[in-house]
Amino acid sequence: MTKLVPEADAVVAAARHFSFPPPRTASGGVVESCRKMAAAQIDLGAAVTGSWLDSMKASSPRHRLMAPVVGGAADAEHDDWMERHPSALSRFDLLASAAKGKQIAVFLDYDGTLSPIVEDPDRAVMTDEMRDAVRGVAARFPTAIVSGRCRDKVFGFVRLAELYYAGSHGMDIRGPTAHANNHHGSKVTRRLFPCFFVFLPLTSKSNTSLLQGWMFDRCWLIWPQQQEEHEGESVLCQPAREFLPMIEEVRALLESKVAAIPGAKVEDNKFCLSVHFRCVDEKRWGALAEQVRSVLKDYPKLRLTQGRKVLEIRPVIKWDKGNALDFLLHSLGYADRSDVFPIYIGDDRTDEDAFRVLQKRGQGAGILVSRFPKDTAASFSLRDPAEVKDFLHSLVESTTT
Repeated sequence: MTKLVPEADAVVAAARHFSFPPPRTASGGVVESCRKMAAAQIDLGAAVTGSWLDSMKASSPRHRLMAPVVGGAADAEHDDWMERHPSALSRFDLLASAAKGKQIAVFLDYDGTLSPIVEDPDRAVMTDEMRDAVRGVAARFPTAIVSGRCRDKVFGFVRLAELYYAGSHGMDIRGPTAHANNHHGSKVTRRLFPCFFVFLPLTSKSNTSLLQGWMFDRCWLIWPQQQEEHEGESVLCQPAREFLPMIEEVRALLESKVAAIPGAKVEDNKFCLSVHFRCVDEKRWGALAEQVRSVLKDYPKLRLTQGRKVLEIRPVIKWDKGNALDFLLHSLGYADRSDVFPIYIGDDRTDEDAFRVLQKRGQGAGILVSRFPKDTAASFSLRDPAEVKDFLHSLVESTTT
């Protein structure tokens, strides 16, 4: 098993930044069922469109940085935030102490984490230096890319076949198609898993003997036992496959609707759609939100979420990057192990689902990539992709076999 060698004995200090035991939920632990989520609808009326415009502005770092401050209030806020979310580089000793003797697994967002945020999403290329850093990590630990992008597009950017890839916010998962070093420490499933949802009562055992499955949030994600072998080195999970025709239909409508708004771009991420407004004049943001609203009002089985200057259209199923993280840990054989230390690094609000999963599990560390304070469930922070690269190098350099 690969282990971290701590720089110092900082176990007591580390306890401040890790959830041992998992925190209590504000609602007493009551979890909404998948059936309720599947029935959920989104209503973007005129009033809600206004709130989306406010949210779009809030997602802009420029708006945050231009907010009025009094005296040293900004510095005090930043210092307080850094106290609660210290740099994963300067406090690497905390991570090392918490991970000592445990199996590490690494999960990475792509845009804003492994590559800088750019105006044209098709040009968010990864540097060779970053690729080498990720390759080094994957040679020692199970490593996955978890992105809102189409899985094939992310693979085209990263070009490392030894990784796991979870595209479309985790709704399209595939395992390695090439072997890194034998570091996983467990037998990893190597079959094609076309997953789908079945809603069963929590106490029901009927007919489940015919199925392989994984229960979460009061429903089962299942696949038949007998599957034809395909792409022998892959694990595939696509819980939103039934939505593909609808998503393709909405894509065509959105492209037609936003064509008149300069700078707006609709990106097809297979199981979800992204409407980028980074290059749209801020005066047109409201019009863009209204155009998206006009399309989605006829598709109650799709929901709208938001990232960094991007509107995301996704199926209403209860599946996000947090569920993808859980699924990958399950596939690796780590779901019920206490000696596992998952590290998740991401910059977007969609990564908060994964950070919360780590909090709930009471394992590992979430690391937010951000230059300015914002609400997060992450324990640590890094400023930008350059610091992410340095952190990955530190992770590699601090390991022994």
